[in-house]
Amino acid sequence: MKSSIAGMNEGADSVLSSAIAKVKRHVLPLFVIMFIVNYIDRVNIGFVRTHMEHDLGICAAAYGFGAGLFFIGYALFEVPSNMLLQKVGARIWLTRIMLTWGLVAAGMAFIQNETHFYILRFLLGVAEAGFFPGVIYYFTRWLPGAERGKAIAIFLSGSAVASLISGPLSGLLLQIEGLGLHGWQWMYFIEGMFSVGLCVFVWFWLDAKPHDAKWLTHAEQDALVKAIDDEQKAREAATPIRPSLGKLLKDRQIILFCLIYFFIQLTIYAATFWLPSIIKKMGEMSDFQVGLFNSIPWLLSIIGMYAFASFSAKWKHQQAWVATALLIAAAGMFMSTTGGPIFAFVAICFAALGFKSASSLFWPIPQAYLDARIAAAVIALINSVGNLGGFVAPTTFGLLEQHTGSIQGGLYGLAATSIIAAIIVFAARMTPKSAPDVAVADAAPKHA
Repeated sequence: MKSSIAGMNEGADSVLSSAIAKVKRHVLPLFVIMFIVNYIDRVNIGFVRTHMEHDLGICAAAYGFGAGLFFIGYALFEVPSNMLLQKVGARIWLTRIMLTWGLVAAGMAFIQNETHFYILRFLLGVAEAGFFPGVIYYFTRWLPGAERGKAIAIFLSGSAVASLISGPLSGLLLQIEGLGLHGWQWMYFIEGMFSVGLCVFVWFWLDAKPHDAKWLTHAEQDALVKAIDDEQKAREAATPIRPSLGKLLKDRQIILFCLIYFFIQLTIYAATFWLPSIIKKMGEMSDFQVGLFNSIPWLLSIIGMYAFASFSAKWKHQQAWVATALLIAAAGMFMSTTGGPIFAFVAICFAALGFKSASSLFWPIPQAYLDARIAAAVIALINSVGNLGGFVAPTTFGLLEQHTGSIQGGLYGLAATSIIAAIIVFAARMTPKSAPDVAVADAAPKHA
């Protein structure tokens, strides 16, 4: 009898494992590609700053402000978009998000002045809002908790890959001239329309729920749904009273999470939007060569992210690893102010290893702290507040360069904020203070 039951359990586990493997093969590559395209459409303005200045008269301050406006639209509409996503379903909403951001990104090719630039950057943020939560929500409906962490780690690698390839790709597209359009216009148009075309594939490739997936057997569909439902019932049984979102928003830990992530994003987006300009000061280079140099820091950051992830998995002191990565970022940013353009580039390569690693190492801390039933909403909030660093950094750098002719003060500021973040990260807990108030979530990352 016991052997019969054991055999049945092994059979069920085998069916579930088969279903999980199929889900990963079917959706993960597509989500990584979507993330790469998403990130390129968000940051490609860094490669055309001088072109827009020459053709449209968009100065450094206007460029920085326009680059940052994306994150205002993104932050304002992230939560409403997340609410609509859960109402209409991830498949419909992800397709809508990709269609609208692609059209707006392509529309950047036809801007004529600063006002057009401001409007479309803001609208691009509005269009993209909800993309991260949409993918996370999709994973929660298709993968058990133990598998979500691995899936999210692969998905998040898309930003690093996008940073790596965006330079050479944009550099090549900038060389296109014709039909009355300059290279920077072709870059915007082609990259934006690729997103539009990809959304058609997304619509036909994704399924709304496991029981709609014809590429899963009926047994695999049932096993997947049962595993996910059983996990949710277990969480609800362990914490019968659903934690109050309003109460959590007053939680000191949530405020700390928002602050730490804000400081991390300051450095990431300052480097993202200003690195091509720093590279151009190194000497006479083509747009393609600038793009190739731009890939070097992000290649190093991929290596750093993998190494730090391995170290933190082996030696379990998450706060210490985040702090170490932030101090590396601070050192790199400070050193970038002490030499010429070439030394500054080398220093920022060093800093990139730190701040990109800090970003990936940070998320397990709030994930472990939050109750699973409200984790997605709170992490969406942390992501929205943190991404406001993408507004503050380029806007500040643009004003500094416009009025002083240098961004050195901004680099000092980034070094200082990274040190501050490295200190306060030790005040961030991974376990709730009172179990009845806030239950520990499952280990699956829910980065929004």
